[in-house]
Parts: sequence; C-alpha cells; structure tokens
Amino acid sequence: MSTVPIEVAQVVTRFIAGAGGVALRGVLPLDRDRYRITIITGEAGPLADQALEAGMEVILEPSLVSPLSPRNDHLALARLTRRFEECHFDVVHTHSAKAGAIGRWAAHRVGTPVIAHTYHGFPFHAFQSPARRAAYVAIERRLAPLTDVVLAVGSGVATEALRRGLARPGALRTVPPVVDGRVVEQNLETRRAAREVLGLDPDVPVVGTVGRMDFQKAPEHFLEAIVSMRHHQAVGVWLGGGPLLETLRQEVSRRGLDHRIRFVGERGDVPDLLPAFDLFAMTSRYEGLPCAVVEAMRCGLPVIATAVNSVPDLVVPGVSGLLVPPARPAEFGRALDGLLDDPTTAERLAAEGGRRAGVSFDADVLANVLDEVYSGFLNLPLLRTAG
Repeated sequence: MSTVPIEVAQVVTRFIAGAGGVALRGVLPLDRDRYRITIITGEAGPLADQALEAGMEVILEPSLVSPLSPRNDHLALARLTRRFEECHFDVVHTHSAKAGAIGRWAAHRVGTPVIAHTYHGFPFHAFQSPARRAAYVAIERRLAPLTDVVLAVGSGVATEALRRGLARPGALRTVPPVVDGRVVEQNLETRRAAREVLGLDPDVPVVGTVGRMDFQKAPEHFLEAIVSMRHHQAVGVWLGGGPLLETLRQEVSRRGLDHRIRFVGERGDVPDLLPAFDLFAMTSRYEGLPCAVVEAMRCGLPVIATAVNSVPDLVVPGVSGLLVPPARPAEFGRALDGLLDDPTTAERLAAEGGRRAGVSFDADVLANVLDEVYSGFLNLPLLRTAG
C-alpha cells in the first residue's frame, strides 16, 4: 500500500444539498491517511464547514456557475486547468453538469490519471427545446471517452446514460444516493413536535416536500396539486430555498392561499420536521434519485412522486409508493386525495418504502465503491471502509 496519500479533487458546481451532499457524504468515510480530499466548487454553503471540520480543503472558484456563461465558462476552464496542473491530483471526480463538463475537460488537458464523473441526473430533459437538448447530449457524448469511470445515481439514470452513449459499458457503475444518517421516525411525539415548530394544526392533513425551489423541482406544480385537492383543509408545506421561493410566496399571497400553502424556505433541521407530514410529495419535472425521497421513506412517510429517471428504483407503483406523470398537477392532486381517503394503503406503502430505503443508501456503501474505483485505476491495494 502506498504511504503517500492519494490526492482527490471533488469538483461540484454548487456545494449544497443534492449533488453536493452526496459528493461530501461519499468521501467522509474514506481513510484520511490514504486519501487527501480537496473540494472545488463555485458555490459553498454549510457543507463547506463540514468538509473543513473533516480535514478537507475547500477551494471556491467563483467562475464555476450553473447557467451557461461563455465568459465565466472559459475562465473556469483556464483556472481549473491551472489548478489541476499545479496540484497534481491523482483523481478528479466531478459532479453536476457544469462542473462535469469543465472539470473533466480540464483534467484531461493536464493528463490526470483517473477522471470520474457522477450523474446525479442529466442537464437535458423533455421540457427543453429539441435543439438545446441535442446540444447537451452531444457535449456529454464528447466527454464520455475522456472519463475513466461513470457513476450513475440509480438504475434509471444508468440506463439512460448507456442508451445515449454517455458512458462506455465497462466504465459505468450504478450507485445509490447517500443520505444523512440521522433518521427521525414518525410517531405521535415526533409528529406533534414537528408541527409545533412549523406552526401547524395537529389535526390538519399535511402534504410536504423537501427540495430546491427551481424549474427542475416544479414548485408551481406542487402548489396547483394542493389547490386541486378535494381535501380543502389539507396544507402543503415545502422545505427548501431557491430562485423561485419569493416568486411563489408572492403567488400564494396574491391568490389568498396562505392558509393552504407554506413555502418555508431553507431549514437545517429537515429530519426533525419530516414527521410533521402525512404524505410526502415530489412533483419534479426531472430527477436522478433524490435523497429527499429516501429520507422520507426512512421517516415512515408514504410517497407520491413523478415518474422520472431513477425515481421508480424506490417508488414502485402500488408497492412502495405512487407515481404520477410529470407536469400533471391535477392528476397529482387526485393521487394525494386517494391516499388520504385510504389510510390502510398509505400505511402499507410507507412500510414497504421504509424497508426498501434501508442501509444500501448509507455513506459507507458509496465510500466502498469510491475506494474500489480510485484504487483500481491507480493499481493500488483495496482498503475497505468501516461499516
């Protein structure tokens, strides 16, 4: 075994919940004597503090931004290339679309020994123009030959990557999303405590969700689904911030729906608040396999979600949850009504969902995959993580 630490750069556009959370939790269990981890990101949040506390270096690269920006993208490529050249990383592992494109190309330019990329989802989807979608697919195909290993979060994402030529068959591995290990199971006490924090009536039906308020997550569809429900007393609660937060709050006020919809904003105590919900709803237009669904199932909540990408890995229709086509909020509302009308089915779905959202989504599982991948390409002995 080498006595020199393996230098690994984890490159992610936004080091926040979602891809950033999975990226961090996957490397936290790795042996610090064996691996030295550097996080490079365009936007750092609370996860940066966790990384620093764990002994990782965090480098902020402001030019690494999510929107298409020729000036910033060119600058980010130049700066990442220079950074990789100076630091001599053994592994560059990218996450998210922009970091994946610029980071992989920069790593290829300097001859990084191992280039890895994780698809948490895709930058292309059915709600784009055909031209833009084709352009994104072409870029990802161009990057495939440069990538030593592609990790796909969920079998749906892996299948799509293979079908579209975004990964070579021998270079593709399916991995689980890694969720926060802290679980607060729903019971009478945790439900009461969570509702007190959120200021919710103890008896009102609550449909809740967790996610970034942006186009992908379709918060406006969540709003319309709640409004369309027959259970007019039901309250919809969204935990999470994002670019659409204020716009949707204003829409709720304009329509006089403050008693029906609550867009709470960013919270650091999500596990404690999940037990407040009776149903968990995910209305996304497109996804990978979101950690929020795993966390909701572990809490003991019945899940209704849109039938996109890898979500059916966990939400098996009629078995561990209900699926609805994306962008059909009225149909989503009917599905919510159906489960509120049928608590026996809701309990059955929640029980099976909790069973399926077991230990395979813990950090050690992904860390073992990373250790195997990094060590294998560097021809080093394998070191299993604890757990």
